[in-house]
Amino acid sequence: MTKVVEPDPAQEEGTIENGLDEEVQAAPVAEAELEEVEVTVPGAVADVLLPPEEAPPVAEKALEEKAEQVFKAGEVPRKELDATRLYLKEIEFSPLLTPEEEVYYARLARKGDERGRKKMIECNLRLVVKIARRYMNRGLALLDLIEEGNLGLIRAVEKFDPERGFRFSTYATWWIRQTIERALMNQTRTIRLPIHVVKELNAYLRTVRELTQELGHEPTEDQVAKRLGKSLNDIKKLLNLTERATSFDVPVGKDNDRSMLDVIADEQ
Repeated sequence: MTKVVEPDPAQEEGTIENGLDEEVQAAPVAEAELEEVEVTVPGAVADVLLPPEEAPPVAEKALEEKAEQVFKAGEVPRKELDATRLYLKEIEFSPLLTPEEEVYYARLARKGDERGRKKMIECNLRLVVKIARRYMNRGLALLDLIEEGNLGLIRAVEKFDPERGFRFSTYATWWIRQTIERALMNQTRTIRLPIHVVKELNAYLRTVRELTQELGHEPTEDQVAKRLGKSLNDIKKLLNLTERATSFDVPVGKDNDRSMLDVIADEQ
């Protein structure tokens, strides 16, 4: 049995604004991609949350270069670059948790301890940024995607069970992706799915979440089908239907300022 030693409270620094959308869990989300979700976040620093004025010069330079690279790659418009750089600076020095620390703080969070909850959130903010970047150019700005992803992170902290023996990043990634995709659907999609399809999709997503917690990784479509008592073909049809419905909102054109729905409307 691994002995968990409580970290020194003197190292508990930093704050974060937290918000929780109570309806996140029940919202329909198009979860067509089922990829490996174990994510390793680069850039681990010392186990002390350094104030901005104590940030190492080398790390500051690397952060500036990272922000510039994002801008030059066309991922973030110039007007958003300063805000993005500021946010990256705020979270850059939140230390990653060791497996032992993760279990310790997760147990505190499950007991309703605010210190454990905040620590789990703060130390996984970079995971949200990493995932949010995959959804750029789909209708929401990067910082908006990060904000939605942070809601998923908060929800994951509240629902995570450390006693199952899996890393938090595996479980949190699913929740982060769910809330981001839900936001994209609510704010950019005009085609609505029939209510019976939404119910089936919710059952599918709920099963994926349960199996992710049990297995330590996202399940295959076949595993989900068996748990739901459906055929693999039924699952593929469900995912294909939701994927086609959302594909009409993918930005098109040279400036990505129009969707396929706009083009169809113009032609008719």
